[in-house]
Amino acid sequence: MAKKKDTVVVTLECTEAKAAGVPPSRYTTFKNKKKHPDKLEMKKYNKYMKKHTTHKEIK
Repeated sequence: MAKKKDTVVVTLECTEAKAAGVPPSRYTTFKNKKKHPDKLEMKKYNKYMKKHTTHKEIK
């Protein structure tokens, strides 16, 4: 596991929810900022749209 100073907690928010007019789903996860300096993007389940959607890191 990475050292504590290298990891940060990031929030992932759904990108397709705003266009559909439903509340965005959010997830939190850890990221190693030295190995992955760019923004994180994952496919996660959106309970409001009832399907898997793309979630991107927000500040």
